[in-house]
Amino acid sequence: MKKRTLVGRVIAVTGGARGIGREIAAQLAESGAKVAIGDKDGDAARATAGELTGTTLGLDLDVADRGSFAAFLTEVEEQWGPLDVLVNNAGVMWVGPFDEEPETARRRQFDVNVHGVVNGVTLAAPGMRARGAGHIVTVASAASKLAPPGESSYAATKHAVFGYLSGVRAELSGSRVELSVVMPTVVNTELAVGTATGAAAMLEPADVARAVVKVIERPRFEVTVPGYLGPLVRAVNVLPRPVRDLITRSMVPDQVRAVRGSSARTGYERRVLGSDPTPRS
Repeated sequence: MKKRTLVGRVIAVTGGARGIGREIAAQLAESGAKVAIGDKDGDAARATAGELTGTTLGLDLDVADRGSFAAFLTEVEEQWGPLDVLVNNAGVMWVGPFDEEPETARRRQFDVNVHGVVNGVTLAAPGMRARGAGHIVTVASAASKLAPPGESSYAATKHAVFGYLSGVRAELSGSRVELSVVMPTVVNTELAVGTATGAAAMLEPADVARAVVKVIERPRFEVTVPGYLGPLVRAVNVLPRPVRDLITRSMVPDQVRAVRGSSARTGYERRVLGSDPTPRS
Protein backbone atom coordinates (compact mmCIF):
# COMPACT_ATOMS: atom_id res chain seq x y z
CA MET A 1 0.00 0.00 0.00
CA LYS A 2 1.28 3.46 -0.90
CA LYS A 3 2.29 5.56 2.10
CA ARG A 4 -0.31 8.25 2.79
CA THR A 5 0.86 11.75 3.57
CA LEU A 6 -0.12 13.43 6.82
CA VAL A 7 0.43 16.96 5.54
CA GLY A 8 -2.77 19.01 5.80
CA ARG A 9 -4.89 16.14 7.11
CA VAL A 10 -7.42 16.97 9.81
CA ILE A 11 -6.90 14.68 12.79
CA ALA A 12 -8.64 14.66 16.19
CA VAL A 13 -7.00 13.01 19.21
CA THR A 14 -9.00 12.23 22.35
CA GLY A 15 -7.31 12.23 25.74
CA GLY A 16 -4.59 14.28 24.10
CA ALA A 17 -3.43 16.54 26.92
CA ARG A 18 -1.07 14.07 28.57
CA GLY A 19 0.80 10.81 28.13
CA ILE A 20 0.29 8.78 24.98
CA GLY A 21 -2.26 11.22 23.56
CA ARG A 22 0.08 14.17 23.89
CA GLU A 23 2.87 12.28 22.13
CA ILE A 24 0.51 11.18 19.35
CA ALA A 25 -0.58 14.79 18.84
CA ALA A 26 3.03 15.98 18.83
CA GLN A 27 4.20 13.48 16.23
CA LEU A 28 1.19 14.09 14.00
CA ALA A 29 1.60 17.86 14.17
CA GLU A 30 5.32 17.58 13.41
CA SER A 31 4.38 15.53 10.35
CA GLY A 32 2.23 18.36 9.01
CA ALA A 33 -1.26 17.35 10.14
CA LYS A 34 -3.78 19.74 11.65
CA VAL A 35 -4.32 18.25 15.10
CA ALA A 36 -7.25 18.88 17.43
CA ILE A 37 -6.55 17.81 21.00
CA GLY A 38 -9.60 16.92 23.07
CA ASP A 39 -9.43 16.24 26.79
CA LYS A 40 -11.71 16.33 29.82
CA ASP A 41 -9.16 18.77 31.25
CA GLY A 42 -9.75 21.44 28.62
CA ASP A 43 -7.19 23.81 30.11
CA ALA A 44 -4.52 21.13 29.82
CA ALA A 45 -5.61 20.43 26.22
CA ARG A 46 -5.23 24.10 25.33
CA ALA A 47 -1.87 24.30 27.11
CA THR A 48 -0.61 21.25 25.23
CA ALA A 49 -1.83 22.65 21.91
CA GLY A 50 0.06 25.87 22.64
CA GLU A 51 3.27 24.01 23.45
CA LEU A 52 3.42 21.80 20.36
CA THR A 53 4.95 22.67 17.01
CA GLY A 54 2.57 22.88 14.07
CA THR A 55 -1.14 23.55 13.60
CA THR A 56 -2.97 22.51 16.75
CA LEU A 57 -6.18 23.23 18.64
CA GLY A 58 -7.07 22.36 22.23
CA LEU A 59 -10.70 21.72 23.18
CA ASP A 60 -12.81 20.41 26.06
CA LEU A 61 -14.00 16.84 25.57
CA ASP A 62 -15.62 14.21 27.78
CA VAL A 63 -15.71 11.16 25.52
CA ALA A 64 -18.29 9.47 27.76
CA ASP A 65 -20.73 12.34 27.11
CA ARG A 66 -22.14 11.99 23.59
CA GLY A 67 -23.12 15.65 23.44
CA SER A 68 -19.62 16.72 24.41
CA PHE A 69 -18.10 14.44 21.77
CA ALA A 70 -20.46 15.74 19.08
CA ALA A 71 -19.63 19.35 19.99
CA PHE A 72 -15.91 18.56 19.85
CA LEU A 73 -16.12 17.08 16.35
CA THR A 74 -18.36 19.91 15.14
CA GLU A 75 -15.86 22.51 16.36
CA VAL A 76 -12.98 20.72 14.64
CA GLU A 77 -14.82 20.59 11.32
CA GLU A 78 -15.95 24.22 11.60
CA GLN A 79 -12.31 25.22 12.09
CA TRP A 80 -10.64 23.04 9.46
CA GLY A 81 -13.19 21.16 7.39
CA PRO A 82 -14.06 17.43 7.22
CA LEU A 83 -12.34 15.12 9.67
CA ASP A 84 -9.85 12.78 8.03
CA VAL A 85 -8.77 10.77 11.08
CA LEU A 86 -10.14 10.25 14.59
CA VAL A 87 -7.74 8.81 17.16
CA ASN A 88 -9.69 7.33 20.07
CA ASN A 89 -7.00 7.48 22.74
CA ALA A 90 -8.78 8.43 25.97
CA GLY A 91 -8.79 5.66 28.56
CA VAL A 92 -8.78 5.06 32.31
CA MET A 93 -7.79 2.10 34.49
CA TRP A 94 -8.31 0.82 38.03
CA VAL A 95 -5.97 -1.90 39.31
CA GLY A 96 -6.48 -4.33 42.17
CA PRO A 97 -8.39 -7.44 43.29
CA PHE A 98 -11.69 -7.85 41.42
CA ASP A 99 -13.70 -7.99 44.65
CA GLU A 100 -12.24 -4.74 45.96
CA GLU A 101 -12.94 -2.67 42.86
CA PRO A 102 -15.32 0.24 43.62
CA GLU A 103 -18.43 0.31 41.48
CA THR A 104 -17.71 3.93 40.57
CA ALA A 105 -14.34 2.91 39.15
CA ARG A 106 -15.81 -0.01 37.19
CA ARG A 107 -18.55 2.15 35.68
CA ARG A 108 -16.14 4.93 34.78
CA GLN A 109 -13.89 2.47 32.94
CA PHE A 110 -16.79 1.22 30.84
CA ASP A 111 -18.07 4.75 30.25
CA VAL A 112 -14.72 6.06 28.99
CA ASN A 113 -13.07 3.00 27.48
CA VAL A 114 -16.10 1.46 25.78
CA HIS A 115 -18.84 4.06 25.44
CA GLY A 116 -16.25 6.72 24.62
CA VAL A 117 -15.04 4.67 21.67
CA VAL A 118 -18.59 3.87 20.56
CA ASN A 119 -19.47 7.57 20.72
CA GLY A 120 -16.48 8.45 18.58
CA VAL A 121 -17.15 5.77 15.99
CA THR A 122 -20.88 6.41 15.66
CA LEU A 123 -20.38 10.16 15.43
CA ALA A 124 -17.44 10.18 13.00
CA ALA A 125 -17.85 7.11 10.79
CA PRO A 126 -21.16 7.99 9.07
CA GLY A 127 -19.74 11.23 7.68
CA MET A 128 -16.59 9.47 6.59
CA ARG A 129 -18.64 6.77 4.87
CA ALA A 130 -20.72 9.40 3.07
CA ARG A 131 -17.52 11.06 1.81
CA GLY A 132 -15.95 7.73 0.88
CA ALA A 133 -12.84 8.34 2.98
CA GLY A 134 -11.71 8.37 6.59
CA HIS A 135 -9.82 6.50 9.26
CA ILE A 136 -10.57 5.77 12.93
CA VAL A 137 -7.63 4.60 15.03
CA THR A 138 -8.33 3.32 18.54
CA VAL A 139 -5.55 3.00 21.09
CA ALA A 140 -6.65 -0.05 23.04
CA SER A 141 -4.26 -2.35 24.93
CA ALA A 142 -2.65 -5.76 24.92
CA ALA A 143 -5.44 -6.39 27.43
CA SER A 144 -7.70 -6.62 24.36
CA LYS A 145 -6.27 -10.12 23.93
CA LEU A 146 -4.98 -10.90 27.45
CA ALA A 147 -6.44 -10.38 30.94
CA PRO A 148 -3.82 -9.71 33.62
CA PRO A 149 -4.77 -10.43 37.25
CA GLY A 150 -5.80 -7.14 38.81
CA GLU A 151 -7.11 -5.64 35.57
CA SER A 152 -10.29 -7.68 35.10
CA SER A 153 -12.65 -4.78 34.36
CA TYR A 154 -10.05 -2.89 32.33
CA ALA A 155 -9.39 -6.00 30.23
CA ALA A 156 -13.13 -6.48 29.81
CA THR A 157 -13.43 -2.96 28.38
CA LYS A 158 -10.59 -3.58 25.95
CA HIS A 159 -12.00 -6.95 24.87
CA ALA A 160 -15.31 -5.16 24.27
CA VAL A 161 -13.65 -2.47 22.18
CA PHE A 162 -11.87 -5.04 20.01
CA GLY A 163 -15.10 -6.97 19.45
CA TYR A 164 -17.08 -3.82 18.70
CA LEU A 165 -14.57 -2.52 16.18
CA SER A 166 -14.34 -5.94 14.51
CA GLY A 167 -18.08 -5.85 13.89
CA VAL A 168 -18.12 -2.24 12.70
CA ARG A 169 -15.21 -2.96 10.38
CA ALA A 170 -17.25 -5.72 8.74
CA GLU A 171 -20.17 -3.30 8.29
CA LEU A 172 -17.90 -0.67 6.73
CA SER A 173 -16.30 -3.11 4.29
CA GLY A 174 -16.10 -1.51 0.87
CA SER A 175 -16.81 1.99 2.20
CA ARG A 176 -13.15 3.13 2.13
CA VAL A 177 -13.38 3.96 5.82
CA GLU A 178 -10.46 2.34 7.64
CA LEU A 179 -10.48 1.08 11.25
CA SER A 180 -7.35 0.27 13.25
CA VAL A 181 -6.76 -1.01 16.78
CA VAL A 182 -3.37 -0.32 18.37
CA MET A 183 -2.62 -2.64 21.29
CA PRO A 184 0.44 -1.78 23.39
CA THR A 185 1.77 -3.55 26.44
CA VAL A 186 2.47 -1.51 29.60
CA VAL A 187 3.39 2.11 28.81
CA ASN A 188 5.24 4.53 31.05
CA THR A 189 2.33 6.86 31.80
CA GLU A 190 0.27 7.93 34.79
CA LEU A 191 -2.38 5.33 33.88
CA ALA A 192 0.13 2.52 34.49
CA VAL A 193 1.89 3.96 37.54
CA GLY A 194 2.67 1.31 40.15
CA THR A 195 1.99 -1.64 37.83
CA ALA A 196 4.34 -4.35 36.55
CA THR A 197 5.34 -5.03 32.95
CA GLY A 198 5.66 -8.83 32.98
CA ALA A 199 7.98 -10.30 30.35
CA ALA A 200 7.75 -7.25 28.09
CA ALA A 201 9.95 -4.18 28.49
CA MET A 202 8.26 -0.94 29.56
CA LEU A 203 7.16 1.08 26.54
CA GLU A 204 7.35 4.86 26.26
CA PRO A 205 4.51 7.03 24.87
CA ALA A 206 6.65 7.76 21.82
CA ASP A 207 6.68 4.04 20.95
CA VAL A 208 2.89 3.96 20.78
CA ALA A 209 2.71 7.29 18.95
CA ARG A 210 5.05 6.01 16.26
CA ALA A 211 2.78 2.99 15.78
CA VAL A 212 -0.25 5.29 15.43
CA VAL A 213 1.50 7.51 12.88
CA LYS A 214 2.63 4.46 10.93
CA VAL A 215 -0.84 2.90 10.81
CA ILE A 216 -2.37 6.18 9.62
CA GLU A 217 0.19 6.27 6.83
CA ARG A 218 -0.38 2.60 5.95
CA PRO A 219 -3.71 1.42 7.41
CA ARG A 220 -4.28 -2.08 8.79
CA PHE A 221 -6.67 -3.35 11.43
CA GLU A 222 -4.55 -4.94 14.16
CA VAL A 223 -1.33 -3.43 15.47
CA THR A 224 0.48 -4.71 18.55
CA VAL A 225 3.30 -2.86 20.28
CA PRO A 226 5.80 -4.49 20.39
CA GLY A 227 5.11 -6.09 17.04
CA TYR A 228 5.98 -9.63 18.09
CA LEU A 229 3.12 -9.73 20.60
CA GLY A 230 0.37 -10.45 18.07
CA PRO A 231 2.00 -13.53 16.50
CA LEU A 232 3.03 -14.75 19.96
CA VAL A 233 -0.51 -14.56 21.35
CA ARG A 234 -1.90 -16.35 18.28
CA ALA A 235 0.69 -19.10 18.65
CA VAL A 236 0.02 -19.57 22.36
CA ASN A 237 -3.73 -19.72 21.81
CA VAL A 238 -3.49 -22.93 19.76
CA LEU A 239 -1.89 -24.78 22.66
CA PRO A 240 -3.84 -26.91 25.17
CA ARG A 241 -5.27 -24.87 28.04
CA PRO A 242 -2.88 -26.14 30.77
CA VAL A 243 0.17 -25.28 28.65
CA ARG A 244 -1.38 -21.96 27.62
CA ASP A 245 -2.01 -21.05 31.26
CA LEU A 246 1.56 -21.89 32.23
CA ILE A 247 3.04 -19.73 29.49
CA THR A 248 0.62 -16.88 30.16
CA ARG A 249 1.48 -16.82 33.87
CA SER A 250 5.15 -16.51 32.99
CA MET A 251 4.57 -13.63 30.57
CA VAL A 252 1.62 -11.59 31.83
CA PRO A 253 2.15 -9.35 34.87
CA ASP A 254 0.27 -10.08 38.10
CA GLN A 255 -1.03 -6.62 38.88
CA VAL A 256 -2.71 -7.70 42.12
CA ARG A 257 0.73 -8.52 43.45
CA ALA A 258 2.23 -5.36 41.94
CA VAL A 259 -0.12 -2.94 43.72
CA ARG A 260 -0.57 -4.88 46.98
CA GLY A 261 0.00 -2.52 49.92
CA SER A 262 0.96 0.35 47.59
CA SER A 263 -0.46 3.86 47.45
CA ALA A 264 1.35 4.71 44.18
CA ARG A 265 -1.93 4.87 42.23
CA THR A 266 -3.84 6.94 44.78
CA GLY A 267 -3.52 10.32 43.08
CA TYR A 268 -4.33 9.05 39.59
CA GLU A 269 -7.33 6.95 40.63
CA ARG A 270 -8.76 9.69 42.82
CA ARG A 271 -8.50 12.21 39.97
CA VAL A 272 -9.81 10.17 37.04
CA LEU A 273 -12.01 7.55 38.73
CA GLY A 274 -13.11 9.10 42.01
CA SER A 275 -12.26 5.79 43.68
CA ASP A 276 -11.34 5.03 47.28
CA PRO A 277 -7.60 5.74 47.65
CA THR A 278 -7.11 3.01 50.29
CA PRO A 279 -4.00 0.88 49.46
CA ARG A 280 -4.87 -2.54 47.99
CA SER A 281 -4.78 -5.47 50.40
